[in-house]
Amino acid sequence: MDPVIVVGAGPVGLTLALALARQEVPCVLLDEGPGKDEARAARTVVLRDDTASLVERLVGVSLDGAGCRWAGWRSMRRKQVMREFTFDDTVPAPLHIAQHVLTTHLRTALAAEPLAKVVTDSRLDGVEQDRAGLTAHTRGPNGTWWRGSYLVGCDGPRSTVRKLQDIRFPGRTAVERHAVAALRTELPWPEQALLHRSPPWRTSGPSAGEITGRPLPDGVWRLDWLLPPGKDLVTPDLLVARVRETLAGWNEGSTPPYELLDAGVHIVHHRLARRWRSGRVFVAGDAAHLLGALGTQGLDEGLRDADNLAWKLAVAWHQGPHEALLDSYQSERRAVVAARLRAADQALPLLRGGGGLRAYVPGAARGHDGLLADGHLGQGPLGAPATYASSPLAPRHLEAETPVDTPPGAPVADVRVTAEDGTFVRLRSRLGRRALLVVLVAPGTGVWERKHWVTAGIMPRLAAAVAALPHPAELLVAESYPGAAAHTVLLVRPDGHLVTALTGVRPADLYAAAEAALGGTPETAQAGAEAGAGAG
Repeated sequence: MDPVIVVGAGPVGLTLALALARQEVPCVLLDEGPGKDEARAARTVVLRDDTASLVERLVGVSLDGAGCRWAGWRSMRRKQVMREFTFDDTVPAPLHIAQHVLTTHLRTALAAEPLAKVVTDSRLDGVEQDRAGLTAHTRGPNGTWWRGSYLVGCDGPRSTVRKLQDIRFPGRTAVERHAVAALRTELPWPEQALLHRSPPWRTSGPSAGEITGRPLPDGVWRLDWLLPPGKDLVTPDLLVARVRETLAGWNEGSTPPYELLDAGVHIVHHRLARRWRSGRVFVAGDAAHLLGALGTQGLDEGLRDADNLAWKLAVAWHQGPHEALLDSYQSERRAVVAARLRAADQALPLLRGGGGLRAYVPGAARGHDGLLADGHLGQGPLGAPATYASSPLAPRHLEAETPVDTPPGAPVADVRVTAEDGTFVRLRSRLGRRALLVVLVAPGTGVWERKHWVTAGIMPRLAAAVAALPHPAELLVAESYPGAAAHTVLLVRPDGHLVTALTGVRPADLYAAAEAALGGTPETAQAGAEAGAGAG
């Protein structure tokens, strides 16, 4: 079968190509550029716990040294601290990293993949689909025709792929504008991120705004100043003045030494593609959506696009057409991003309008600051990881279904599990391996060698049920899982989202849930459930 063609070598395209290669799907990555990224200290990204874990799993190394995991968070309004806390296991720290450092790690990992081919200086200018696959044409020094099974456009806001498929991209332009600077200096809050609204040294007008400070390694900080609406130029003199007054304001009137490394203006647009699939062609990342107001991070959603689509393309590539499964990419991901955009659009007038009766409602300021912090911290409707509660892949009417702290469709908790070879690993480390995960919650197993319990109790019956599933699956055992009773069985998708939790070993329900997760129809799920019952 022909390879999957990925267009665009930004973080999303690189991540998708790497995820496909790790699932034994050959791919060709068409890179319009020369194969490396410009080093820009002020062009950074914030990765939440789930997306940082995804990248680290793919590149095979920790990114802690390459970026900065915040020690804490501080939210201020004028001179008052509104919210402050330290990150820990219950609230994992985001990872702040320069984008070119992130893409360098991804490129290095991809270069070691024999199933991935990166073609530089290649600009897509045509795609033709047929019943057996598609053909893409590129121009440039390496211009030629490429044959592929599927094609994914990760080629940014001006996506050629989206335009060639005549996919509309409606939305709003310049929702927010920020002046941005990266500088090396010392601030009173080492390694703590800061959101400061209406700082006292800026006392009137829309320019009073807000300032965000995010730490990077080696004493570097990225500072963002919310700009008033309009198209006023941000001159170097204006930017330096903002830097100096901010540093002086945070250091009791004295400007500390600083080194300005990079600067620019960041403009936030809100747009959402009407369609994310057109036959064998898909769009992902900035080609499918633009968001980023109120502290939300568009790259988080782009990486989740790649994670969602990679395993579905892998199933289709290895097993043949799974149209309902491929359709679910748009159903799941577009609904989540649309909800994120709606939440931001509803909050923007409240948080940016100011004045009026809202300013006099008791507790309003604290509530507004809490809402704004959600976007920066990856919480609430503005930032929490996606839950595919209404997914077309969700199983229906399972008699043995039981509630746990993770709702169906939500990302699973990263608990310690015992793998089939007896080693202790984190659950997330087993994702993205072309397999469903079946996790048995069995208290006490952690203190015994696997050989003592793998053939005891319900394990043989569960192992037989797992072997009968309609897709490769890995059986794992956990000492505990949040909200789960002993002998609860979790079924987890390759992208880490919970399919269902069942009470005990129920082969028919387990089979039906796996069939549904692969896009099976109710009829095929029922037939599969009957076949699965035979495993009991």
